[in-house]
Amino acid sequence: MENVNVAVSKTAVFRRKAVELGEKLLPAFKTPTGIPWALLNLKSGIGRNWPWASGGSSILAEYGTLHLEFMHLSKLSENPDFAQKVMNIRKVLNRLEKPQGLYPNYLNPNSGQWGQHHVSVGGLGDSFYEYLLKAWLMSDKTDEEGKKMYYDALQAIETNLMRKSTTGLTYIAEWKGGLLEHKMGHLTCFAGGMIALGADGAPGDKTGHQMEQAAEIARTCHESYTRTALKLGPEAFRFDGGVEAIATRQNEKYFILRPEVIETYMYLWRFTHDPKYREWGWEAVQALEQHCKVEGGYSGVRDVYVSTPNHDDVQQSFYLAETLKYLYLLFSDDDHLPFDHWVFNTEAHPLPVIKDKTDRPNEVE
Repeated sequence: MENVNVAVSKTAVFRRKAVELGEKLLPAFKTPTGIPWALLNLKSGIGRNWPWASGGSSILAEYGTLHLEFMHLSKLSENPDFAQKVMNIRKVLNRLEKPQGLYPNYLNPNSGQWGQHHVSVGGLGDSFYEYLLKAWLMSDKTDEEGKKMYYDALQAIETNLMRKSTTGLTYIAEWKGGLLEHKMGHLTCFAGGMIALGADGAPGDKTGHQMEQAAEIARTCHESYTRTALKLGPEAFRFDGGVEAIATRQNEKYFILRPEVIETYMYLWRFTHDPKYREWGWEAVQALEQHCKVEGGYSGVRDVYVSTPNHDDVQQSFYLAETLKYLYLLFSDDDHLPFDHWVFNTEAHPLPVIKDKTDRPNEVE
């Protein structure tokens, strides 16, 4: 029994620290709109935004990727402030006029107006969409507002950004002031998993359609891997000038151990059990072992199209948190962290579904 008490007291420390940190972050929300600053001085409580972000804007993927953690913090601390802060972000976004139903990557926290009309399901935008869906799932499917916002956003993405290449590869382009850039980032490859995760709750008869979309995106992202010398995908790949799923610019040819493609394989494996997803995952494992393993761990590579890897000498933290975890889950049984009890935050940390029942909180066996 003594061991149990030690374990509980240890988890209590982390719980207390999580709440303390959450409280320290609350001053970031002291803006006219309640949209938080990107950067906060924890000592002074003064916030500011990245100097490069369009006209002093906050970034969609940053202020839109707090929801799961802050709802969980409210549950942990029994302090509704955290939940209120993120629900307010959503209220602001819901009220705003959206170009073509799309969410630009930049929003000014003082004026509550969009910055440049850039839209991306990759960097600067990605996890906002993921968190709309996961907010609904984490709420045990009671958060109807999150659900509606997700499916509406997905429809706008399908209409405005999803395209098929000449040979039939589905990709998600980027949108700049109404013009499409036919480029898909490695980060955008997470969308296959997201769409599969949400397909079951899709409105009307869209479930099959969304599962098809998810599988098509997974196939495109797999192609971006197979078309390289190292069988590892580039940071971004293009669909223009006769090129398909290939990086054409030197500064997009690198691979930094990112997890998004494997994340999508894992979700599609869980939902379809089609063996190709495990085969594709195993291809990635072999490429990582062959080309990224170095004496001190694993390193990114500078050009995936050159057969002799030039290492960047960096092991990103998300390699452990996400890439390896998603690979582990891809080859695990479905009842290991089952989706009806757990939701993964955007860095693959499992958070429990908040059940209204007074059952015991989920515990990892």
